[in-house]
Amino acid sequence: MPAEGGQQALNGAARRALDAVERTGRACVDSISAFGYGAALFAESFFWIFRGRSIRQPVRLTMIFEEMMQIGIVAIPIVTVLSLTIGVMLAIQGIYTLSLFGAESRVTIGIALSVTREFSPLITGILVAGRSGSALAARLGTMSINQEIDALRVMGINPVRFLVVPPLVAMMVMLPALSFLSDLVALFGAGVYVSLDLGMSLPAYSDRVIEVLTVNDLLHGLGKSMIFAVLITLVAVVNGAGVTGGAEGVGRVTTRSVVQSIAAIVITDMLFVFVVTR
Repeated sequence: MPAEGGQQALNGAARRALDAVERTGRACVDSISAFGYGAALFAESFFWIFRGRSIRQPVRLTMIFEEMMQIGIVAIPIVTVLSLTIGVMLAIQGIYTLSLFGAESRVTIGIALSVTREFSPLITGILVAGRSGSALAARLGTMSINQEIDALRVMGINPVRFLVVPPLVAMMVMLPALSFLSDLVALFGAGVYVSLDLGMSLPAYSDRVIEVLTVNDLLHGLGKSMIFAVLITLVAVVNGAGVTGGAEGVGRVTTRSVVQSIAAIVITDMLFVFVVTR
């Protein structure tokens, strides 16, 4: 009997190990499939952007402008508030840290580079992912559940041209624009705090920021914003198109879209900085 019990325990452990390996394998296959699907969507989107008009199926500018309004213009207030807060926070932390070395006057260097190269594109990307990326995933998920995407195909309307390209183009235009706005607001907020705490005038602060920053610093942040825009859109579309399970499934893919978008943004940011600063 003890031998049989030991054999059963061994068999149970082996089954659990095999189940774990199977789940890991399925997750890897699903991830690779989703990545390939996203890459195919990206390539097809560019086909419709550049070739749609020549085959008499152009991407509608009105839809792009509507998406730009929802993604960018409506988000200006929250971006402004968060950027102002980030700028003041960086000024507080920078002055406190540099005061340990008696170099508070050099705080403008850290603020200018941190805002333009990292914080503005990162915070703006995360904000847009949670706001517009989740909305796009929920919209496509609902349309998929209601078979509206299949209805578009039946009517001869390509779903990628009609549903994917407008938000992709709008996101690639508005996310860098929001990041640039975030740069200005964050630097202004930091300047106000620096002027109050250190007695430095705003014109002097502006001169120091302009001396520190270069065009490459701005392009560094805006380039990352462009990549983040593509990631947010593709992650939302892939999750929305793969929804199952009705309304509960829409909620799941919306949450998963936000989590995956933020994770993709942070990981891509790390890789981008590693490659560019080598």
